[in-house]
Amino acid sequence: MKKGLRMVKMLTAKEAVETYFYSGATVTFGGFANGLMHPEAIMAALEQAGRAGRLRDLKVVFASGQGDSGERGLNHLAVEGLCETVIGGHWGLAVRLGEMAMKNSFAAYNLPQGVIAQLFREIAANRPGILTHVGLETFVDPRVEGGKVNQAARDAGDIVKLMEINGEEKLFYPAFPIDIAVIRATYADEHGNCTFEKEGVYADALVQAQAAHNSGGKVIVQVEQVVSGGSLDARLVRLPGIYVDAVVVAEAKHHMQSFGTQYNPAFSGETRIPLNALKPLPMSERKIIARRAAMELVPHAVTNLGIGMPEGVAAVAAEEGLSDMVLTTEIGAVGGVPAGGMDFGAATNVECILDQPTQFDFYDGSGLDVAFLGLAQMDQAGNINVSKFGPKVTGCGGFINISQNAKKVVYCGTFTAGGLQTAVEQGKLRILREGRSKKLVEQVEQITFSGSYAIRHGQPVLYVTERAVFELTPEGVELKEIAPGIDPQKDILDQMDFHPIIKNVTRMDPRIFQEGLMGLKEQVHD
Repeated sequence: MKKGLRMVKMLTAKEAVETYFYSGATVTFGGFANGLMHPEAIMAALEQAGRAGRLRDLKVVFASGQGDSGERGLNHLAVEGLCETVIGGHWGLAVRLGEMAMKNSFAAYNLPQGVIAQLFREIAANRPGILTHVGLETFVDPRVEGGKVNQAARDAGDIVKLMEINGEEKLFYPAFPIDIAVIRATYADEHGNCTFEKEGVYADALVQAQAAHNSGGKVIVQVEQVVSGGSLDARLVRLPGIYVDAVVVAEAKHHMQSFGTQYNPAFSGETRIPLNALKPLPMSERKIIARRAAMELVPHAVTNLGIGMPEGVAAVAAEEGLSDMVLTTEIGAVGGVPAGGMDFGAATNVECILDQPTQFDFYDGSGLDVAFLGLAQMDQAGNINVSKFGPKVTGCGGFINISQNAKKVVYCGTFTAGGLQTAVEQGKLRILREGRSKKLVEQVEQITFSGSYAIRHGQPVLYVTERAVFELTPEGVELKEIAPGIDPQKDILDQMDFHPIIKNVTRMDPRIFQEGLMGLKEQVHD
């Protein structure tokens, strides 16, 4: 060992929490969605300390909400009195934490995932914060809701400011010091140098560590194994030991690649597996929507697919032989096939893995040709809500960054929700049972996407359902296409809470409702 090289502390998860955590600290936790790059062992130890009453009033900030809709991830923070303030990008998988937020157990804020990821970088560089257009005219705008999730946040006050720069409105997200960063890596050496080679994503680990270190705080890293100093390939070290204060070696059960997979080398780019064409989707409302949405692809389109209904676009593209579409994920994957379910965020046969702030730089600068996103609730102004429904807070995640900045946005979803049943017979769509809830409402519960903002910036926006296609125009939402077999009054207008603009309505392409290939490959490359 070279003389003078610093040796990092090796602690158990319990020792790390007892050594570095204190009541009132501002803490950030790394990872994405379903446990990717998430320090689960340290989170479990933190929950135990909270339940024992040794910690209180933490100020928590995270970009990507890690959880399994149950006990793991940020759900460990759902201990009464443990948190005073929580600022998060996505809350949907941390349901226990979200339930406490709705009970006003702490002041809860929801900001765009990309903004929070980039904010860590500003904190690290000792800059005042982020000045950006992202979030204007959505619920994050202080003129709307200011990103406040609950009454406790409304009582605590604004954390987003509206400013004017060179005659243009911007939102300012102020920086603040980070006292403790809890992140994850694959291997660490005795000096704290860390590699990420078995991780499916890189998330915000580097910038979170820099933010805490440069704030005078502490950095704790959970790893799979500690190796001898100097034995790591310098080309694989993505987190230098100069940022790291302590390393925790976790058991395998607390160091899964995701909450759905212990380890898949294809997710981390270590191996490639042969990919046959994805299994074609059966004829259903999902396939109808995905087929119509896929008609909006252009050659070599750089694309983002939201979770849920939009994932079907990849299956249709594969079935039709559209192999030159480049799929990306907000957490940093470029190329490959994005995973779903409990592996969402990872990608098989990925071509490149970027860290999250860098990916959002690309997104915010209009690098995406097209984004296919979910349609949970839509209104007559073309606004979309995917972030809040009654007493449940889901959060915006990367939705605002993506939807505001993609060159084109295609919203995908069924016309109604809750028990909808359809059938395709002889090339015509039949509604066997209507959904219980209307999704096209007079006014959305929360504005996650602003139709008026899109119109002013000339952004093309389509809303694709199984029975109708709408387009956002300067005059409002216009009905453009109707599926064959659909009654315009009974199946469309009577199932909406507003009346769309109706001018020249055409039938949806009949190929959408037929078995076999549509011929999209030839169409897209014409």
